Amino acid sequence: MAEATPVIRFGILGCADIARKVSRAIILSPNSTLSAIGSRSEAKAAKFVEDNGFPDTAKAYGSYEAVLEDPDVDAVYIPLPTSLHRKWAVLAAQKKKHVLLEKPVALSVSELDEILEACESNGVQFMDATMWMHHPRTAKMEEFLLDSARFGELKSVSSSFTFRAKKEFLEDNIRVKPDLDALGALGDVGWYCIRSILWAADFNLPNSVHALSGTVFNQAGVIVACSASLHWETGKTATFHCSFLGNMTMDVTAVGTNGVLRLHDFVIPFEDNKASFITSVDAGFKHLLTGWEPIPNEHIVATELPQDALMVKEFSRLVGNIKLKGAEPEKKWPTLSRKTQLVMDAVKSSIDKGHAIVEVVE
Repeated sequence: MAEATPVIRFGILGCADIARKVSRAIILSPNSTLSAIGSRSEAKAAKFVEDNGFPDTAKAYGSYEAVLEDPDVDAVYIPLPTSLHRKWAVLAAQKKKHVLLEKPVALSVSELDEILEACESNGVQFMDATMWMHHPRTAKMEEFLLDSARFGELKSVSSSFTFRAKKEFLEDNIRVKPDLDALGALGDVGWYCIRSILWAADFNLPNSVHALSGTVFNQAGVIVACSASLHWETGKTATFHCSFLGNMTMDVTAVGTNGVLRLHDFVIPFEDNKASFITSVDAGFKHLLTGWEPIPNEHIVATELPQDALMVKEFSRLVGNIKLKGAEPEKKWPTLSRKTQLVMDAVKSSIDKGHAIVEVVE
């Protein structure tokens, strides 16, 4: 008889907009269910339950603490402002709740280390909510990047994630408030750019970073646009740009000695049920420079579940293995989070030091 797949019961701390998307993902994932949500207002939590398709058995609490005390909650998703992550992720781990934490995961690597230590010492799984890592397209792209014949050796990466925020966002959103999300655009959208660069570099950390001049701050001193370059002793380089001020971009280009990988929707695919990427191998010019030869290829990858549901499914699988089989928490995900945070910290330090070159130190 096939072994039963445990259904992981989720609690959510807070009613942020992104929690609506992750609630849908928890519902779509075959090995998870929504058990509770907590807000500072019980009425707000109850309305969230009603509006977002929670099962009838789900509980609405007027505090975050109540979710952590609920014995019917196995894991928590935390979409709170970054300044609150350390407190609530540590408390969740101490209550033996597995932690799916919205990005950026912390304001600094020292804060993240406190979260990871709490998760490790309490035997709970940690994962950040970088959804695109779980799309099957990502695995297909990795196959290309690791193919020495088609891609070769990585030489450079460029990444951008920008969107033009409305006036109300730039004035009132938590992501532009120094007491809530002090990293601003660097934390909110730059996180994705840094993760994509590290992913293309097989998560080998750069030796140094250099924030480029032209960082834009709001009146409260929070970053709303910035760029940086990353450098490896091997000669690899990378650049990224993140912004709340420009039209939508989600681009990655990875250049190897033999091939190139390109995609234009790396954070959120253009469509929920499929995504594409472009590869070019041994490209050259046609006679008289009239075109490319060979022409780049587009690869389409279908998926039965959207990437956010696949993230929840994988997280729930890991939690289920811990609950049912006594497995140890998977160390891959906290390691990737920490490397991303280290580079983000270095970029922020470079900005704070007048765009100086800053070493990346583990």
